[in-house]
Amino acid sequence: MSKISCIELYHVRVPLNKPFYPSWIPGYPQTENRFDLIRVITDSGIEGFSAGPAIANERRGLGSVIAPYIIDIDALDIGLVQQRIREIGYLGIKSHWIEPAFWDIKGKTENKPVYEILGGKHQDVSLYASTGEVKSPADRVDEVKQRYDEGFRSVKLRVHDFDVKKDIKQVEAVCKAMGDKMKIGVDANQAWRVTIINDAPLWDLERAKYFADACADLGVSWIEEPLPMDDYEAQTALTEYSKVPISGAELHSGGLPELKMMIERKCYDIFQPDAIMAGGIGQTMEVIKLCREHGLIYTPHTWTNGIGFAVNLQLMLASGFADAKPLEYPLNPPSWTVEKRDAILKTHFKHENGTLTPPKLPGLGFEINRKELKKYGKRFFHMGRVGLKLHVLRDKGLKTALEIDRNKKEYGIKSFSK
Repeated sequence: MSKISCIELYHVRVPLNKPFYPSWIPGYPQTENRFDLIRVITDSGIEGFSAGPAIANERRGLGSVIAPYIIDIDALDIGLVQQRIREIGYLGIKSHWIEPAFWDIKGKTENKPVYEILGGKHQDVSLYASTGEVKSPADRVDEVKQRYDEGFRSVKLRVHDFDVKKDIKQVEAVCKAMGDKMKIGVDANQAWRVTIINDAPLWDLERAKYFADACADLGVSWIEEPLPMDDYEAQTALTEYSKVPISGAELHSGGLPELKMMIERKCYDIFQPDAIMAGGIGQTMEVIKLCREHGLIYTPHTWTNGIGFAVNLQLMLASGFADAKPLEYPLNPPSWTVEKRDAILKTHFKHENGTLTPPKLPGLGFEINRKELKKYGKRFFHMGRVGLKLHVLRDKGLKTALEIDRNKKEYGIKSFSK
C-alpha cells in the first residue's frame, strides 16, 4: 500500500571545519550546515526523504500543520500531494521542499531513478565550481586556479562590493588569469539582498548594464541575479540589452505561476529554479517545458545541502539541458566542502575532474546514513494515524473531531491523478 502512515521531521546541524562567510549574507560567519529533513513512510514501509535549508528552528511547529494534510493520502498521487502543499501555503507556510519526498517514494516503488520516470537518461554531468565567499582579486585567482587543477573547466565568482569598479577588478583578474582555460560566471546575489548584519549593495538597472558591458568585454559566460527578484521590468530590459546571458529565478516561492510569467516576459536567458524552494519537482518540470518552448535555457540552483543537490540533479538529468550548461556544484573549502554538504548521506556526490557520474539508485538517488543523522540531527516531530486522531481530539474536542472524521470519509477528495 502506498498510503502515508507516518511522517517525521528532523532538524540537522552539521558543524563546518571553519566559519563560512556567504556573500549573500554580508558579515555572517556561518558555522554549521543547517537544514530540516522530512521522512515520509507508507503502509508498505517505503520511505521518502527531502530537506529544506534552515536558519534556526523556524519550522518547529510545522509538523502539526502538515500532518492532517498528508497522513493517509496516496503517496503516489503527486497531483494530490501538490494540492495539499498548495493548501498549506494558503496559511503562509511555503513547503515546496516537502514534495520531492513523494517522488522519492514513487521512484522506490517503481524501482527507478526519478529522472527515468520523468523521461531522462543516465549520463555524466559537467559541473561548474560555485564559490560562496567574496575574496580579493589575488585570493580569487588562487582559488580558481585550484579548481582548475581539480578538473573544473567552469567556475562562478561572487561579487558584492558597494563600488562596481571593485567588482569588475575581481572579474578582470580572474579572466586575465584563466579566461582562456575556463568558462567564468559571476553571481551578484541581488535577487534576495540580505542586510540582517551588515549593509549590502543594491543594484539598479543602470549599474547592472554597466557591469554587463564590462563582463562582455572580459568574455564572461553568464551573469547571475544582478537585480532584485521582483523587478521584472528591469530584468527584461537588462536581458534584452546585455551581450552576456543573464540568469536567475532560483528562490521564487511563487512557483510555476510566477516563473511562467517571467519566462513569457523573458526576464532571463537562463532560468535556474531550485525545486526545493521554487515549486517542487512537478512544477519545475513544467518550467523546463516552458523554457524549451520559449528558446531559453534551464539549469538549477543547488546550493542548499546534499539532498537538495540530489533533487536538482534528478531534474537536470530529466530536463534535456544537461549538455547546454554545467550544473552548479557548491564548493568553498575549507569551510563548505562536499563532506559537510552531504554529511548524512551514505555516498557523497563527489566529482571527478569536474564531472559527476550520477547514481542509479531508485528514487532521488541517495540513502540516508542513519548513524550520521543520529549524530547531527534531532527528531522534533513524529506522527502516525493514531497520533493524528489524538491531536485532532485534543485540539478540536470530541464532537468536532468526530464530525471532521465523518466529513472526511464521506466527502474527502480521493485523487488528483490524471
